[in-house]
Parts: sequence; structure tokens; C-alpha cells
Amino acid sequence: MQHKVFCIGAHKTGTTSLEVALKKLGYRVRGSFGTKDPDIADKVHEMAYAMVEKYDAFEDNPWPVLYRELDERFPGSKFILTRRPAEAWIRSMVKDFATTETPMRRWIYGENAGCPEGNEDIYVERFERHYREVLEHFKDRPDDLLIFDLPKGDGWEKLCTFLGHPVPDEPFPHANKASLSRKIKNWLKSG
Repeated sequence: MQHKVFCIGAHKTGTTSLEVALKKLGYRVRGSFGTKDPDIADKVHEMAYAMVEKYDAFEDNPWPVLYRELDERFPGSKFILTRRPAEAWIRSMVKDFATTETPMRRWIYGENAGCPEGNEDIYVERFERHYREVLEHFKDRPDDLLIFDLPKGDGWEKLCTFLGHPVPDEPFPHANKASLSRKIKNWLKSG
């Protein structure tokens, strides 16, 4: 692989599906790390840079928060911004994490917002600000950023064109079990 691939969309935006897709394309993918490390804010850069040497692609937290530093330190990298409507994203966050606090979420969303439940407005503001900041950062570099919207049907064609890979002859992976379960139930009802 000639370039690193950083998936910089927030968690719960199709990052797991993207991880599966990248693995099918031959990338060694590294996901989340340091979620429960109380010193993550102080150690994140050192930990991340060490991992970049060992892997080809990266997704989930804390990678989205580090995109500026990664872009500067690893020139020629590709960045993928996964999208999801904010309302669906925050519902998923509250459903999956509720009142469970982590040092990672306190670092990302604020010291008093370590869990999504009860902090929905803070989370949505940070979520939406992240997208605006990423778009601004890459505004003059369209070849370096792919905006990937799995809920709207983005898949192999868009991903492979961006990364310079042939399109696999199989459906794009949808790794979110809740979403897949819902689709199967809807399919059974319609059949």
C-alpha cells in the first residue's frame, strides 16, 4: 500500500463496515484504542504515531480527532469522512453507550460529558463541528478526502475509485448488526 488511509468520521457512522471493506481490499486496519485510558489526552499522539508504522488503515476513535496532525505527519495519506444524519447518530450513541463514561469521550466531548445520555446537545454540536472542520481543512484538496455516506448508498465503486482499487464482485459489507437486523425484519415483512 503506497498511502495510509485514515477514516475520520465519528464512531457509529459506518466505520465498522468501512473497516471490513478495507480489510477485503488488503489493508491492515487498526481500530479504536485508549478508550478507557485515563491519560489518553496526554498519550494519544505518541500511541497513534507508533500504530501508524504497523498498519495501513485506521478507523474509530481517536483517529477522527487527530486528522490534522496525521495529515501533517503522514503526507500523501487518504482520508475518508463517513457521514450519518446527526439525529440517527445521537440515537445510536445513547442506545449503545447511555450513561457509560469513558476517558476517551471526556477528552472528545468535554470533561463533564463522558457519556452521551443527558449530553445529547453537546455531542451533536461536536459531531456537526467535526464535519465542518474537516471539510474546511480539505477544501482545496478533493483528491485527499472522500466523503462516504453509507446510509445513502455509497459503496465499493466510490471507495475503490478513491483508493485506486478494482471493485470487488460482492456486496459492500454492512457490519452494523442493529441495522442489518432491521433490514432483515423489513424484508421478511415485505415478502
